[in-house]
Amino acid sequence: MAPDDIPALPRGVRLHFDKARDSWVLLAPERALMLDAIGHAILSEIDGSRSFNAITSGLAAKYAAPKPQIAADSAAFLGSLRARRFLDVIS
Repeated sequence: MAPDDIPALPRGVRLHFDKARDSWVLLAPERALMLDAIGHAILSEIDGSRSFNAITSGLAAKYAAPKPQIAADSAAFLGSLRARRFLDVIS
């Protein structure tokens, strides 16, 4: 994912807190993906207007972590979501 790419959740995909499982899930038509704390942290920053660079900078500052590591982990996670059509990217 390029620094200027803007990740966005496609129409019909949303974050949802599942009270029965006491965890966050990513819901899409006829699909659901259980999220761990890291996945939720990344997806909660996606608003469809902020660039990948801005998102990873914010996460690095929030969690006092090295930005290159945050960017690499986030790119891998978001890339897998994109491949499964849980995520759109505006270039």
